[in-house]
Amino acid sequence: MAEPPPVETAADTDLSFKVFHELMARKVADILLVSSPYDAFIMEEEGRLAERIILEYRGLNLSRPPRLTWVATAGEALKALAEKRFDLVITMPRLNDMDAYALGRAAKARQPDLPVFMLTHSAAQLHGQQVDVDTSGIDRHFVWLGNSDLLLALVKSVEDRWNIDFDTRRALVRVIILVEDSPLYLSSLLPMLYKEIVMQTQRVMEESFNDEHRLFRMRARPKIVTAGTYEDAEALWQRFKPYLLCILCDVRFSRRGRDDPRAGIELLRRIHAEHPSLPLLNFSSEARHRAAAEALGAVFVSKNSPNLLAEIRDFFERYCGFGPFVFRNAEGTEIGRVENLQQMERLLPSIPDEVVRAHALRNDFSSWLMARSEIQLATRLKPVLVEDFANIAELKRYLVDCIRQRRRGQRRGVISEPGPSGYDPDADLVKVGKGSLGGKARGLAFIFSQLRRFLPELQERYPQMTVGVPPAMVIATDGFDAFMARNDLKDAVEGCLTDGQIAESFDQARLPQEVDQALDAFLRHVRGPLAVRSSSLLEDARFQPYAGIYRTLMLPNTEADGDVRRHRLAQAVRQVYASTFTSLPRAYARGTMHRIEDEKMAVILQPLVGRRHGDVFYPAVAGVARSVNHYPVGPMSAEEGIVAMALGLGKTVVEGGKALRFAPPHPRHLPQFSTVDDMLRHSQREFFALRLDACPDGLFSDEATLVHLEVEAAMDHPAVAYLSSCYLPADHRIRDTWPCPDGHPVLTFARILKYDAFPLPALIGDILEIGRQGMGGPVEIEFAVNLPDPDHPKAEFWLLQIRPMGAVGPLLQDVLISAEDLRRAFCRSEQALGNGVRRDVADIVYVRPDTFDAARTVEIAAEVGRINRQLTAENRPYLLIGPGRWGTADRWLGIPVDWRQISGVAAIVETSLETLKADPSQGSHFFHNITSLGIGYVTVADGDRGFIDWGRLERMPASTETRFLRHLRLERPMTIKIDGKASRAVMLFE
Repeated sequence: MAEPPPVETAADTDLSFKVFHELMARKVADILLVSSPYDAFIMEEEGRLAERIILEYRGLNLSRPPRLTWVATAGEALKALAEKRFDLVITMPRLNDMDAYALGRAAKARQPDLPVFMLTHSAAQLHGQQVDVDTSGIDRHFVWLGNSDLLLALVKSVEDRWNIDFDTRRALVRVIILVEDSPLYLSSLLPMLYKEIVMQTQRVMEESFNDEHRLFRMRARPKIVTAGTYEDAEALWQRFKPYLLCILCDVRFSRRGRDDPRAGIELLRRIHAEHPSLPLLNFSSEARHRAAAEALGAVFVSKNSPNLLAEIRDFFERYCGFGPFVFRNAEGTEIGRVENLQQMERLLPSIPDEVVRAHALRNDFSSWLMARSEIQLATRLKPVLVEDFANIAELKRYLVDCIRQRRRGQRRGVISEPGPSGYDPDADLVKVGKGSLGGKARGLAFIFSQLRRFLPELQERYPQMTVGVPPAMVIATDGFDAFMARNDLKDAVEGCLTDGQIAESFDQARLPQEVDQALDAFLRHVRGPLAVRSSSLLEDARFQPYAGIYRTLMLPNTEADGDVRRHRLAQAVRQVYASTFTSLPRAYARGTMHRIEDEKMAVILQPLVGRRHGDVFYPAVAGVARSVNHYPVGPMSAEEGIVAMALGLGKTVVEGGKALRFAPPHPRHLPQFSTVDDMLRHSQREFFALRLDACPDGLFSDEATLVHLEVEAAMDHPAVAYLSSCYLPADHRIRDTWPCPDGHPVLTFARILKYDAFPLPALIGDILEIGRQGMGGPVEIEFAVNLPDPDHPKAEFWLLQIRPMGAVGPLLQDVLISAEDLRRAFCRSEQALGNGVRRDVADIVYVRPDTFDAARTVEIAAEVGRINRQLTAENRPYLLIGPGRWGTADRWLGIPVDWRQISGVAAIVETSLETLKADPSQGSHFFHNITSLGIGYVTVADGDRGFIDWGRLERMPASTETRFLRHLRLERPMTIKIDGKASRAVMLFE
């Protein structure tokens, strides 16, 4: 028979432990103990009840142990019941003012569902009572012999009875049926069973991957229900048949109203006939029943055995899956043991076939999983037969695949804690420490949670592609706190050092031991290129995002020497920490209400997306997509969004380099590529890649490990050839093929955008919509794509980051721009970002069109920085005007300023000149930060209705004039109006 495929089920993706808050919903909060002062003293002195309750609850991480209220008389008890609702009443038989049974009846008259238990000091007290006594007021009788665990067992028993119906239906929790009519033995066995369950629960909780999972494991523990007669036991069996873990049964108890010396044997015979694999335990004080019990496949235990507890524990471990899974051969010799699913996944392939076969025939695997609350997986495996497989090797592969899928499914979309090995490569996101994840890592966690919900639908809609997020380990902000506390770095915090000095001082500092251990564990599992990314508290916030302000470093992580890899990674983490205090975030913080001293840094470690091409590594495509297109043209609309993508690492896009832009619904409408000349002018000619051949010892620059490659020089790389078209100079036309012996490569992405090799634009549109719905507003995402190849038949889409965009559309206040405003304006635009009116700007700094030189943009940026420092010191906001993209890293596309050089700006105007025409800056970190801070961003381009009165500006006297700039200081502040809803702006002199 063909091997059944281990198809991922809803149980794997729908993380069942998320229902933990629904389980064990009803708890015992208040207990009323009714006894004489002497009985109360004895119980407290011998059992230390209050202390035991608190310790037990702490051991299971329960926050609210039940409160114990003691009263000495039945009268006091009834008064207490009248004043307050109790969840459980425990009464001793001897009360001065009322019979205990009468008290029970009176209590139930007030509260019919109130459990009332009688606790005696000896079984003789029960045997000596009159036959005709009305016992209806007492639910169960127990015998107190100084066992301090009995009270806890009573509490758990009540809670199990309350919650069992819902918990079995909602989470398929397992049920243990205990059939025993003797109060003496019940008082001994019930605490014993709960103790085993508590120990098993604690073992299982130790391997849980976060607090939610621990809570689920705790609340989804097996429930125990008790019966004292054949009919009650049969009813429980019928009621919980699908959920049974095992049955423990006495031999002699009541059947049809009479004592039956073989009632237990007959009950187990009937159950075994219907459930031959269900573990059964038969206990009796009469050894003669052993043969009959064992004939049914039941384990027989003598009640008189001095090793009763050990024998019951052995039953749970051997037949119910408690404790570790022990592989044994036919002779009973231990072959191996595993404590958790991860160990099972690793060890199972090496276990001899005959041992695996024997365990499978006994359903040991499903029993072990059931006992660990891995109910979905156990239920899935139980009906699978050994005969379903051609050989045991196939069975082992199937089991390993099922376990691996379950482990990955459980961890999908959740934040895990480090496992026993320090890092679990199957987890989506591992958090090291108890501090904050930081803003960027919070975005990652959100992506994981959203993809957990939508991934099956996306995979069905786009079968040609795989969709995912690179797994990540995040060192939380308490690691940063410990690092700062351990090292004397106050000069860096106080701003007394240059950026270079900060980098050097942090490089010489020591990481906390916990961080070092986490890095070691991570590197044991991850080999290959890494991204080490900042995740500060403020990064990627909705209104002040700090995008691109801190450092991201990329490492080859391919060195043969593990110590070298550890050294490089630790160095990268320290440099990310150092970037918290450098001049760029300090300048940015001055434009916000935040203090750099209050900032904290988390660090994200992720495998870098890409493929190897000789000595370099990069993704075929990297890009940024936004839910809102601020500059729609042609068939585009603002709400359709915009994508900017490029070949190689995403640094090209986020730093404002040459990237191809399109709207997801219109991938063939490319305004940048309107003509052949436009394609030659605007196509990407260079790209970033990670160097694999060498890694400098000092990681003081973001580009220390990167290389800038020319497209034409990399045509032997499959990714470059795949994305290129061919320019034929003789015909002055472009052909969408490569190679082309008579032409030159032009990066057009035609296979994707024009010929639909795989549906990247549509997928991006869906991802943006998922993000918009999840974040409650427009979003920006960063992504990378690997192309299909012989080893990877599907294109791979990797979502790297998500952040909210600022307020747009209906959230903005109305700004009126009148016809008179348009007539009087010295600058107007139909492509404007921001919203509001400013009347406090009395300075203009603009790049002189007559002296502008595209080859001297770095010098122009430096001149802007000098004037910015002067105006910032005077607290004078200013209007900045100049050609091309402000803040681009490509100096040929605009003025490559960074935030430090324009930190005092009130509004920015991008213009176009004949010598410099670049499309707007959408997609760059600079653009995102500017717009999120509410700084007006206006574009005046050729061909639209925008306008700048250059002549008027030139006629005005300059306060400062340099080779490339003019600074105008106005007598009266100008008026800047930006209507964000209509994307219009005017600027007027008053």
